[in-house]
Amino acid sequence: MPEKWIHRADLAEAAIEDRHATGLWALPRTNLAEVAWPGGVKEKLMLHWHYWWQAHYLDCQIDAALRTSTRPRRKRIQHTVRGIRVRNIYKLSRNKYYDDKAWLALALRRMDTVHSLSAPAYAAELEENLRANVDPGLGVLPWREGENFFNVPTNGPAAIMLARTGYVDEARTMTDWIFDNLMNEKGLIMDGVRMRMHGPEIVKPIHPYCQGVVMGACMAIIEQLRNQAGLEPHARIETLEDADRAEDIMDYVARVRQLVHAVAKELANDRGAITTVNRGGDGGLFKGILARYLAEVAVNLPNDGGRNTSTKKIAARLVLASAEAAWGYRLEIDGLPVFPAEWTEDAQLPRNAGVVSAKVGGALTSSGIPERDLSVQLSGWMLMEAAARVSTQVGAELDLSI
Repeated sequence: MPEKWIHRADLAEAAIEDRHATGLWALPRTNLAEVAWPGGVKEKLMLHWHYWWQAHYLDCQIDAALRTSTRPRRKRIQHTVRGIRVRNIYKLSRNKYYDDKAWLALALRRMDTVHSLSAPAYAAELEENLRANVDPGLGVLPWREGENFFNVPTNGPAAIMLARTGYVDEARTMTDWIFDNLMNEKGLIMDGVRMRMHGPEIVKPIHPYCQGVVMGACMAIIEQLRNQAGLEPHARIETLEDADRAEDIMDYVARVRQLVHAVAKELANDRGAITTVNRGGDGGLFKGILARYLAEVAVNLPNDGGRNTSTKKIAARLVLASAEAAWGYRLEIDGLPVFPAEWTEDAQLPRNAGVVSAKVGGALTSSGIPERDLSVQLSGWMLMEAAARVSTQVGAELDLSI
């Protein structure tokens, strides 16, 4: 039922644009999303604006425009890019966090896929900054300037960026480093490695978006390797005569399959809905990012036999089951959804009271009511877009029943 999910994605978009979207400092042709609703003075003045949340706001706007490219959507995207540039004092690389910049680089480069939109110069500025700061010994990026912490939330999106822009060898180095160092005994990807005087120290927490971005990196690498081998989009790997190239491609395909199965087993309930509890703040985005890249697997994993088809179905069902759960537990205010922070629990009513998301140690904590955070509502929107994409592009092909 693609129409159902398209309608729900439209309502999710409308909720963000109605409650969070605003011009920046009364400047013309600018748009940003207030990071809390209801927001306080600091949020309304964009003293708190959260660079990487705005990157995902832009990414969601692009999702909507790819479904239906309308003039109002395209203009809002342009105004959002201008808002980000102005609020960041124009130079987009003016940020010490490499994960923030990788997210924005991905969103800006995706503008090229929307009719009559492009932001190559802005994307290139960030891409060059990221490539220039890869650690020459490890081949991976630190979390931020001067940091000895090398993590998946930075190198996952950076690897996707590198692969999509033609730097596939560098993308493979980053992705291989993650698999070599950060996969746990359950087949899930851990957070990162902190370099200490006594040696590397693994940071073990499991976050949903780490699984998502590594899937995304593998998918981008698969696409580039297939292109280099001259395989058509729907051609089977068995038609490739170069055995070494075929083996390289299948290594990343196997990693995607393994990771999707691990997510289904460890991070979802018995109905297939993703259940990891990250609440608000930065964590509000984590499940939505996982859903984005599960949809990428469902739509674009090559049809190379039964195991791939099975993986595509699992990925699609994780997305659709999560979307059904989040929709079922939403609140409605003025006919528009308020998504729950935990997709399998009732949403709380946002109120202009209590603690607002704040930065602690480089990360943003949850507001007292997580549903107040832009991150949580963007995650819901991202999930609805993922469901719309899956149901529209592969629902009939995969014979899904959710």
